[in-house]
Amino acid sequence: MGKSLGVVLIVIGLVMLVWSGFTYTKKEKIIDAGPIEITADKQETVNWPPYVGAIAMVVGVIIYVSSKRKA
Repeated sequence: MGKSLGVVLIVIGLVMLVWSGFTYTKKEKIIDAGPIEITADKQETVNWPPYVGAIAMVVGVIIYVSSKRKA
């Protein structure tokens, strides 16, 4: 269990270092008056600082190494 969790955290940390965020589009209602409905696409951005990915990688390595020692 520890090895797989460590590997998952390492991979997630690498991905978070490479991509520091992502953008997605959601539809937002502007006017909803009976049968008439007007929507607009609104872009939302999710960002995280690069050190979060580095922390995830370090924790993953620590978990992986510590589970390797016990086995």
